[in-house]
Amino acid sequence: MKKEVAEFIGTFTLVLFGCGAAVIAGGDIGLLGISFAFGLALIGMAYAIGPVSGCHINPAVSLGAVAAGRMQMNEAIRYIVAQVLGAVAAAAVLLIIASGKADYSVATNGLGQNGWGDGYLGEYNLISAFVFEVVATFLFMVVILGATGAGVPTQFAGLAIGLALVVIHLVGINVTGVSVNPARSVGPALFAGGTAISQLWLFIVAPIIGAVAAGLLFKTGTLDQA
Repeated sequence: MKKEVAEFIGTFTLVLFGCGAAVIAGGDIGLLGISFAFGLALIGMAYAIGPVSGCHINPAVSLGAVAAGRMQMNEAIRYIVAQVLGAVAAAAVLLIIASGKADYSVATNGLGQNGWGDGYLGEYNLISAFVFEVVATFLFMVVILGATGAGVPTQFAGLAIGLALVVIHLVGINVTGVSVNPARSVGPALFAGGTAISQLWLFIVAPIIGAVAAGLLFKTGTLDQA
């Protein structure tokens, strides 16, 4: 259970501090600050739990690792369960904290949930949201697999991966709020309800497509350094 506990803690941290930055401090730190909150949370966890579980903290990453031949599906399933539970727990804690402010309402202020369309941030359409999530997750997975491949100085992997997540958020927050991580989307959506639930499918399907596509490129040797 050691690896699963690590994945739970890592995903909990990412969602609590990433989504928390948007919900609690977004008005003060802006898009740049939120982007760095997600990236820095990932960097911290990469060095904290990376030696234990590899710090996937993302179901799409675990499935991408399976596609790349670096993980078995039965282990990936255990990781995914831990990741989703960690994200849900973090969203619950964030809701409790945010609700301590008198004028907070999850219906009005949200919980950092992902989305698209009328009324959501930049109001980009479904196609824009889907394409962004697939492409961004694909490139994110390329960075992850490349930075952790054979012959690479892996002590810098956490930094490279975390900074990639920062850049993805800088570009994509106004498009979808940035998922590239089904667990990160599931947690807040369960408590936000409504549109967040009805749109959740995209933030499960699109990241998985992107991550698995990247994994297959490494599996075939197209990008694998080995």
